Amino acid sequence: MRNGLVLFTSDRGITPAELAVAAEERGFDTIYVPEHTHIPVRRDAAHPTGGETLPDDRYTRTLDPWISLATCAAVTSRIRLSTAVALPVESDPITLAKQIATLDHLSGGRVTIGAGFGWNTDELEDHHVPPAKRRTVLREYVEAMRSLWTEEEASYAGEFVSFGKSWAYPKPVQAHIPLVIGAGGGPKTFAWIARTADGWMTTPVEKDITGKADALREAWAAAGREGAPDIHVLIAMRPSPEDLASWAEAGATDLIWGVPDKSRDEVMVYLDKLTARLGLG
Repeated sequence: MRNGLVLFTSDRGITPAELAVAAEERGFDTIYVPEHTHIPVRRDAAHPTGGETLPDDRYTRTLDPWISLATCAAVTSRIRLSTAVALPVESDPITLAKQIATLDHLSGGRVTIGAGFGWNTDELEDHHVPPAKRRTVLREYVEAMRSLWTEEEASYAGEFVSFGKSWAYPKPVQAHIPLVIGAGGGPKTFAWIARTADGWMTTPVEKDITGKADALREAWAAAGREGAPDIHVLIAMRPSPEDLASWAEAGATDLIWGVPDKSRDEVMVYLDKLTARLGLG
């Protein structure tokens, strides 16, 4: 299994670029950053943990993910650049396609997109995304961006995204930028992944990952997909050896370890301990 680090970025603590350099030096495979464009003060949507309030104020202070990853790309050469998770439907799809293609081009083909449907429906509504249609909107965004990334004269006609024949450069270095969906595991999500994405990212509160991984593979096969989906396990607490063994048995391809939003010195201490525990470096 590959090992990655997710930093809940904010305007405090270690910067994404500092973490990326340290992570690459220690042998980690991927750095992940989140996205929230803003957090409406009035909120009806429940947090995925079920709480009526946000766990902490970092949700209101997140940095832009693509600019954050660009700073990481500029100071590293190997580590992959990903999101956990981005919210593509909160951006213009043509502009977002350009940003991601540019990042992939300048980084030498290191981008993986971790995307969510968007749990904060109040946030989605401010971007004029109908919450009940968010899966459809994301599917159209992905299809439209892939057209811009791969076709000489790209076009798309959908309910939420539409544009005529267009030239769009740069093209990504990767022939296919991987897309992993971070959402609660269930039949609807797995059918969406099997149709449109390349893998699944678990939520912090996910249970029975082994059983859900099996269900995803069944949906994958039913959709006529070859190979197997990637499975990224987002680790919310220190796992036991039994947890690691069960995730390996479930076919997990990536483990995502959280990094505290603290000072550089404090994070370095944490990273050194984690590196030793994982036998990296």
